[in-house]
Amino acid sequence: MNKLLMEENERLQKQVSQLVHENAYMKQQLQNPSLANDTSCESNVTTTPNPLRDASNPAGLLAIAEETLTEFLSKATGTAVDWVPMPGMKPGPDSFGIVAVSHGCRGVAARACGLVNLEPTKIVEILKDRPSWFRDCRSLEVFTMLPAGNGGTIELVYMQMYAPTTLVPARDFWTLRYTTTMEDGSLVVCERSLSGSGGGPSTASAQQFVRAEMLPSGYLVRPCDGGGSIVHIVDHLDLEAWSVPEVLRPLYESSRVVAQKMTTAALRHIRQIAQETSGEVVYALGRQPAVLRTFSQRLSRGFNDAISGFNDDGWSVMAGDGIEDVIIACNSKKIRSNNTAPNAFIAPGGVICAKASMLLQSVPPAVLVRFLREHRSEWADYNFDAYSASALKSSSCSLPGLRPMRFSGSQIIMPLAHTVENEEILEVVRLEGQALDEGLLSRDIHLLQFALE
Repeated sequence: MNKLLMEENERLQKQVSQLVHENAYMKQQLQNPSLANDTSCESNVTTTPNPLRDASNPAGLLAIAEETLTEFLSKATGTAVDWVPMPGMKPGPDSFGIVAVSHGCRGVAARACGLVNLEPTKIVEILKDRPSWFRDCRSLEVFTMLPAGNGGTIELVYMQMYAPTTLVPARDFWTLRYTTTMEDGSLVVCERSLSGSGGGPSTASAQQFVRAEMLPSGYLVRPCDGGGSIVHIVDHLDLEAWSVPEVLRPLYESSRVVAQKMTTAALRHIRQIAQETSGEVVYALGRQPAVLRTFSQRLSRGFNDAISGFNDDGWSVMAGDGIEDVIIACNSKKIRSNNTAPNAFIAPGGVICAKASMLLQSVPPAVLVRFLREHRSEWADYNFDAYSASALKSSSCSLPGLRPMRFSGSQIIMPLAHTVENEEILEVVRLEGQALDEGLLSRDIHLLQFALE
């Protein structure tokens, strides 16, 4: 596969070089339309704004789209960015693709290339649906769609991302996305931020975000003669790291983080779907992959919603004076309007969240996640669990058949599903319970758990 990818990369580099040359020539002609025919002094000193770069009209959008296409291709297959191999990636036939990160460029960038056993149109359809595979994507909305006149489409897109911690605001993007077909049949989706921070919706939710910038990024999907496609992915972002506390800047200045969260996540997702479609991955007991993915996405989204605590989701802060404190937030949006319970803490559908962020020095994330996942008895307060169960027993919203109990601290993990490379795991955790009253049978508690490494 590596030899095939190298040959493809060499071919595309030649194509990109030609496109860059043609684009430079066209830009020169557009910027100086009258110099070839008018040599008067007035024509040499008078300059006017170039309407072809104006994002307020279709012609301007098309010019921006074509420029974005050229810049994206120069990153995907060329040397517009100084790329270095991503540390920790295993080369060889078992590798899922070739991954590189930027070195010394503006912002953070990553690119990946791999062979996927799906048709280009299907791959593009999946990748454009960013919330389905990018865990940090809160929402993506297409505000405008225009035909490009060459068979392609231009879209104006507003995207919101979750914050990775409780200490910084989330990011949002206002971008132009261009989808087109190349002469050789390759499909391209390229995207970049539109200039100015005032674009996009002016809703109350947007006020909780910091506007970040997407530099020319996208997907290049080329069909293979024997079936399948070669996929090139580039993500290039400026996340406004200067506005983040210094201790957290590595999260916003690391190209490796972008590679793990976005670039390789996209490639792994389409490879996973390709293997499920071809029958390479078989789930036991009739488990449906799409259903299991829905569970994982809902768990991940619920956690990220609680971390970010957006007002339009119904979250309001109840306690917490500083960013280093434990923050108590309540979500009352889902509480039924016909509720008459005097205590809002036990209202049906209401959610209370306690959250905090901390820095653990020299602790690899994978080690910490493995400890939290496999050794619950060493950090969970089972006495509090028993107290909560007893409180629910006497409340107006008690669960049918629930009995006061305590937990022995023993847990059993039952796998439900995992991705091909085990970077995502969905499982059921059974906590063994013991009834507080001797005359009652003990009941176990089952939790649905999602782990991402």
